[in-house]
Amino acid sequence: MTATPAAESIAEPAGLARPACLLNAGVAWFGVLLTAFLSGMGWYDDLPPEPGLYGGRPYGAAGAAGRLFDTFSYFTIWSNVVVAVSVTLLLARPLRASLARRVLRLDGLLMITVTAIVYQLLLAPSAVITGWSRLTDPILHIVTPVVTLAVWLGWGPRGWVTLRMVPLALVVPVLWIGWMLARGAVTDTYPYDFVNVSAHGYGSVTLTLLMILVFGLVVTAVLWAVEALLGRRRTRTVAAEA
Repeated sequence: MTATPAAESIAEPAGLARPACLLNAGVAWFGVLLTAFLSGMGWYDDLPPEPGLYGGRPYGAAGAAGRLFDTFSYFTIWSNVVVAVSVTLLLARPLRASLARRVLRLDGLLMITVTAIVYQLLLAPSAVITGWSRLTDPILHIVTPVVTLAVWLGWGPRGWVTLRMVPLALVVPVLWIGWMLARGAVTDTYPYDFVNVSAHGYGSVTLTLLMILVFGLVVTAVLWAVEALLGRRRTRTVAAEA
């Protein structure tokens, strides 16, 4: 699909848009790759995991694969990866506005926003941050979300978020839910306490996930409203300059 007036390339000023996207992609990739490296090497502090949650892998090479599987099963990592991939694709081909790329971009915006909000409300109050987590946790949960939203607000692309795309923002989150629950059914371990089926049961966890998905739709609707406002403002600016 080629670009249309409803799905434009990176907004002006082009001289700042590309460096901003480079910063966004760089921060996201740095957080993901650093976390994967530290996890694979076993350099995070090995705190005793709560029953039913990820962790407790053997030290050294023997536990490397398990630690990496755990790492890449967290919603936080999925959200940072989606941001990194979507912005990298935007840099590579900014004029290509296919449905898949628009959905990936929207999913990244939603997921990284939910990551920041859920972390601050549900996880941070009880989280014990030690060692290397003092570096990677702020990058994954604060820096990347702030940079991602700031770059989107400043440079778009405008017109990629439409009302009919709001439900599509749940595509990747639903895939994560399926992966997380399927893996948990096999290993009896889960990434977060509020999705710990072993402790709370499928009924309670399902209700919690449905509430988070509804919240995700609300967040996406807000993104759409902001996008519409910014799009109208840009149209008026272009018309005034013409």
